[in-house]
Amino acid sequence: MRAVIFANGVLNNSQNIYEIILPDDLIIAADGGTTHCRTLGIKPSVVVGDLDSLNSDYLKSLQTSGTEIILYPVNKDQTDLELAIRKALDLGSDEIFVLGALGARWDMTIANLLLPAAREFSKVKIRLIDGNQEIILLRGEGELIFKGKKGDILSLIPFGNDAYGVTLRGLEYPLEADVLKFGATRGISNVLIDDTATVYLKKGLLLCIHIHKNIL
Repeated sequence: MRAVIFANGVLNNSQNIYEIILPDDLIIAADGGTTHCRTLGIKPSVVVGDLDSLNSDYLKSLQTSGTEIILYPVNKDQTDLELAIRKALDLGSDEIFVLGALGARWDMTIANLLLPAAREFSKVKIRLIDGNQEIILLRGEGELIFKGKKGDILSLIPFGNDAYGVTLRGLEYPLEADVLKFGATRGISNVLIDDTATVYLKKGLLLCIHIHKNIL
């Protein structure tokens, strides 16, 4: 099951959200992410968080219409987005699209980028969508196929340590069982030479940023 989570960051190119969401997707709003849902006219199935960013009248209307409201105390150890991801996993999601996870606050943006690296989320594919940019974490040993257009940009950033056994196919700068060093910029701004590209990783973590020529 797919889940789409609305976070409380900046939501770019919101007109294309309707193309991302499928009829059977589970829609979860992480606290202030309900503002995006309200603006777009999208009813969440679940709202998670301390609700400090939620309009009280809108909250009442969601409760009346059957939305599940999960209230947490303001003083808690997790962000609202982390709680929303955990809820999606509890409900059986194996793929999660997160919208509005970036921008607004640097601390929240960095924390949201780190969330997919949590060990308890290792079995779920988490995609952070920001306009025409898609961010996904690749764990080694593993492989990802990126579907886009010739000329798309694909950047690969080692996460937490060096990334070993990196093999790239369908990109302007191919690699064969190579190493990308943590803190170095060698993996930035590669380019698709066809409509698909493949990234294989033997060991480590790679943050993969796919920048589409066209809006998602």
